Amino acid sequence: MGMFNIREPRRFEHKYIYYDERKERLAKIEEKAKRELGMLPQEEYNPENIRGKFIEGTTHLKRRKENGGPNISFPVAIVAIVLLTLLLLQFMGVEIF
Repeated sequence: MGMFNIREPRRFEHKYIYYDERKERLAKIEEKAKRELGMLPQEEYNPENIRGKFIEGTTHLKRRKENGGPNISFPVAIVAIVLLTLLLLQFMGVEIF
């Protein structure tokens, strides 16, 4: 009987990557209502509230911030390129010195 029992496919469930728009909207409405009733103090603008929000939203930038930036410094990269160039020229048979 299992041969004729057709399974129904999973339902599509879209999960927001950055935020849940509905939840955020409801929280804003609730906070606005509490401020109007006087349960919360009036909101003041603070630029520190938005600092770092873009980095929190992307996994690539989060990893880079946690690791402390690029793994190799600029002078080390230049030395490595020069050494590899000299090695390549030696294999090609070009006299360097």
